[in-house]
Amino acid sequence: MIKTPPKTLKSVQDFLKHGLIEQDEAQTLERGAGLFQMAMTSAVLDTVRGAAAHDPIHKQYVPSAAEFNFKEDELNDPIGDGAHRVCRGLVHRYPDRVLFKVTQSCAVYCRFCFRRELLGDDDRTLTQEDIDAALDYIAAHKGIHEVILSGGDPFVMSARRLKNLMERFNQMEHIQFIRFHTRVPVVNPKAITSQFCESLKSHKRIIVSIHTNHVQELSPAAKSAIDNLDKAGITLISQTVLLRGVNNNPETLMDLFKGLMQVNVKPAYLHHPDKAKGTSHFRVSIEEGKEIFTRLRGQVSGHCLPDYVLDIPGGFGKVPVTADWVKLQSDGSYIVTDIHGGTHQYKD
Repeated sequence: MIKTPPKTLKSVQDFLKHGLIEQDEAQTLERGAGLFQMAMTSAVLDTVRGAAAHDPIHKQYVPSAAEFNFKEDELNDPIGDGAHRVCRGLVHRYPDRVLFKVTQSCAVYCRFCFRRELLGDDDRTLTQEDIDAALDYIAAHKGIHEVILSGGDPFVMSARRLKNLMERFNQMEHIQFIRFHTRVPVVNPKAITSQFCESLKSHKRIIVSIHTNHVQELSPAAKSAIDNLDKAGITLISQTVLLRGVNNNPETLMDLFKGLMQVNVKPAYLHHPDKAKGTSHFRVSIEEGKEIFTRLRGQVSGHCLPDYVLDIPGGFGKVPVTADWVKLQSDGSYIVTDIHGGTHQYKD
């Protein structure tokens, strides 16, 4: 069972009625309706403070005609999940952990999402047989120590379904860590109830990685939801995407990372934006990202600083964006070294 948050905006007309897009852009978006999913909760709407040109929340969730501007180097699967798929919904990229894309639904649909062409597609929804096959694979491979539940967003599932999954993992002695990647605490905070937190209980170490890109997303309701997770004894970390027009300056990132630490969330990853189709208006260059991160390092304590990483297109994993891993060449491209020592050309 997937729970849809109340008063979710899910169509071009919904966004138009709430004054989030203009009539002329609505007509353009209607012509492309169905290309990418769209959804925005009332909790997110409450944090919007202005028009697209000025508001970091608006930019992240409200569709725009810029999404139809495709570039030749943009990819359907920019981080290469497909290269490491072992069965439907399950990706085994690293030896000790798997990515379980247990649902194809989200409470919201971010306009820069690297899985945007895959999400919300009913044909890709996992059946119970698919889920059982993935769980059987995890149970059979004793070298797997961590399961990362993503999708989609695993927190859109009911507490009952999550509890059932946890019970299966609890039976696997080799699993030490269970990690959830989610937007729900900041986009539908009312869903993080005591009953929901109870469904996550386990003798394993539970980690929740909250995706948030701007301190404006840390509303009082979001902080309350995060507090519920914290009180349940869950380890809280965050992941952030570096986005043009949203957070591509050190001051904005500093405010976010300090705000997260104040609610017991450790900033873990700052992701260089992936080359998903129709997202070029969000991307910054690697050199700009490195400059922002260097300036940020001089302004915040180490415990507030995440790792700045690049996911190498093609499924070769994520690497730190440093001189040792990402090297600028004379022609303006980069040579990126992966975790196995292989090298790959990357063009900005």
